[in-house]
Formats: sequence, structure tokens, C-alpha cells
Amino acid sequence: MRAALYARVSTHDQQTLGLQSDSMSAYIRNRGWKVVSPIKDIGSGATGRPGREELLKAARRREIDVVVVWRLDRCGRSVADLMTTLRELNDLGVGFVSLTEALDLTTPTGRAMAGLPAIFAEFEREILRERVRAGIAQARKEGRPHGRPPTASLKADEVLRLKAEQMSHSEIARRLGIGRTSVRRILVESWPGLRQ
Repeated sequence: MRAALYARVSTHDQQTLGLQSDSMSAYIRNRGWKVVSPIKDIGSGATGRPGREELLKAARRREIDVVVVWRLDRCGRSVADLMTTLRELNDLGVGFVSLTEALDLTTPTGRAMAGLPAIFAEFEREILRERVRAGIAQARKEGRPHGRPPTASLKADEVLRLKAEQMSHSEIARRLGIGRTSVRRILVESWPGLRQ
């Protein structure tokens, strides 16, 4: 199998680059695969990853059969980003191996295990949604305010004064640093007959 070796380090952690490359090269040799594309990225996760893009392009051109990484976090910025990458590689028929997590998507068992991170990520999102809903319900029950703070409504008097001076909604919004929708809402609440 033709293997792509993908190593990534931050600018502050370059000493592990050799460790990653050596570990992945040894693994690939032991599997009897051939390294056709050793790719390295150096930089923070927030910046672009040209090597990763090169890796995905090679997969799309069918130049590689498997991608080997040292750790999962080397491949994706987030769980969602990692899952998108794994899904694309799977759709292209390209295997994936992460050494540290012993995740090998070239085997049937590994492919079955690949779905678990997505399941856990969705479970985590659902727990977060439930906590937010429970927090809002509790705040309502206790009569506490929730949601975004009412920043535009604090400028209601200024909105009314500027409108009385025949200023347009856009100009009022620009001058006060609030949205035009907020200007309209304040005016309608103050003058219910106004429907501009």
C-alpha cells in the first residue's frame, strides 16, 4: 500500500517532529507499506496547514492508499474538523492510521471504531444543549434575565430624540452603534402606530 506520512508540530514544539516521523516510518515499514508522501506542517493550528491540504489533494488524485499520523490531534483542528477529514478519506477509499490512539481504519474493526468519536461528539453537543435549556428554564423560573444583555434598549431615549429630529433609521443606527432592526423595534414599541 502507498502510505502518506503526515507530521505536524507547532512552532514551539518542533523537537517532536523527528519522533513523529521516526515512529510513523517504522510502523509503515513493519506493515510492508511504501512511503510515497512524507508531509510535514509546522505552525499553530489556527493558521493554514498547507501540508494537510497537499495530503488531501494527493488522496483525491488517488496517489495514496493510507494516511498515517502520530496522534489524532495532529490531523484536525477540532473533533468536527477531524470527522470531516476522516469521512472524506473514507469516501475516497483511503485508509487512516493514528499510532498513539491505535486507530487503524484499514481494518474492519478500526472502521467500526471510527464512528465512536462522532457519536461522543454528538452526545457532548446534546448534553450542552440540555444544560443550556435547563439554565434558561431555571432563570425564567427565578425571574432572572437570560440571553443577550439589552444593549440597544438602553439607548431608547436617544433613538426617540434622533427620530424626532427627522433622522433616518440607518443614520440613527450608525450614530448610536446599534442595528437598524433595533431602531425599528424601539420606535414601534414607543409608537405602536408606526410601521415603517
